[in-house]
Amino acid sequence: MEKDVGKDLEKSTKEQRIRKITQLYYSRPDVQKAIFEFSKNREVVPSYMMEAFGKRPDAFEYLGDIFELVKGGATSFHCSEELWSQPLSLLTGMTEKQLNELRIGWDLILDIDSKYLDYSKILAQIIIRVLKFYGVKNIGIKFSGSKGFHIIVPWKAFPKEINQVKTSEMFPTWPRILTQFIMEACKDDLIKKITETTEAQYATVKKYIKGDETSGDFAKKVMPDLILVSSRHLFRAPYSLHEKTALASVVLNPEEIKDFEPRDADPLKVKIRAFMPDSKEGEATEILREALDWYKNKNPDEIQGDVNQRKEFDFKPIKLSDFSEELLPPSIKKILQGMADGRKRALFVLINFFRSIGLDKDIFEKKIYEWNEKNEIPLKKGYIQTQISWSYRNKTAPPPNYDKDYYKGIGISPTEEELRYKNPVNYMVKKSMQKNFQNSQDAQNTDNSVKRRKAKRAEN
Repeated sequence: MEKDVGKDLEKSTKEQRIRKITQLYYSRPDVQKAIFEFSKNREVVPSYMMEAFGKRPDAFEYLGDIFELVKGGATSFHCSEELWSQPLSLLTGMTEKQLNELRIGWDLILDIDSKYLDYSKILAQIIIRVLKFYGVKNIGIKFSGSKGFHIIVPWKAFPKEINQVKTSEMFPTWPRILTQFIMEACKDDLIKKITETTEAQYATVKKYIKGDETSGDFAKKVMPDLILVSSRHLFRAPYSLHEKTALASVVLNPEEIKDFEPRDADPLKVKIRAFMPDSKEGEATEILREALDWYKNKNPDEIQGDVNQRKEFDFKPIKLSDFSEELLPPSIKKILQGMADGRKRALFVLINFFRSIGLDKDIFEKKIYEWNEKNEIPLKKGYIQTQISWSYRNKTAPPPNYDKDYYKGIGISPTEEELRYKNPVNYMVKKSMQKNFQNSQDAQNTDNSVKRRKAKRAEN
């Protein structure tokens, strides 16, 4: 009983302190402006001491709306990942078509949440390195207000369509695929860094992070989560307060993550920065394409589309007994000469092609590394190893068909003959069959010739 009274008193004191800070903090014009500017074209919902959210949909019309809500008891503000032409027109139960008509885009929000702040800091730094590796140089990051971070890649950075599919209409599917792809790319480094941070043995950490164990509290302690993306999902707005900690969701520079401490988010001391980075148009195109290719290879049965497209992935690997470079498709030969641009997409083609024709792994890897040395700027060995490992952990799938924009996108133009065969694997199989048939015919002709000579000599 005394414990319950103590908890209630502690809660009441904390609430009074937060409400006092809330009035003072949100009265700052720079804080109001930071929240208002970020919230444009977003659904924004106030929270009242985390006990209740405001009505949905809601959005700011004027800068003064923020403090009016605070005076009414609002303690924090949460906004959508999706960008809407008319946020106030959103309704519960809208169809996908209706949502697509209102949605003008989406930001990729990576919501890092862990039981321990140190693990969240490790993952945040690794994610930023992965994003930069794929050409995403302008990244926003902020403290969640508790034990995590939010990383943003803005809508501006993404291509507006891929293969005639509107990117704006692919929420939440494409952001989810991106999130999975990024986590897969981070996994090995995450194992290494957390192992260095803890006293746990490498094998134990690896077992839990890889998901080989389905139970145990250790997994929750070690593996930071990236919360799944979902339609109309809300996240804490930059510089919004967090009711449980009374800390502000402050914006950081990437180099500040390592030494960040919660006291740096004291709402009475924060300095305002823009959470939204000044991205270059389309700078996240490469990582989106890579993620979609990776997912397609990993989950061929989930590909949506017409019957012919699905047949492309109803594929059984073959084994060419007489591999010959002479029979390689011209497009593959061109790629193998080395690439100036599109190296990662070319690697995807080569891996799928060589696996699909049953080339022995040792020979296949040797050819990949020889090809990489011919590239104008070789890919990192670690990246190639990761791609090969991913491939062997999943079903064998053929490379893209020739009629896809994939080849033109990396500067390769299939020949008319290749287009007739539709896919590099079909080309190789047909050419191999033709060669085998010709060899058989030549052998038969030779045998017949020998028989005729023998018969003639016998007659004489």
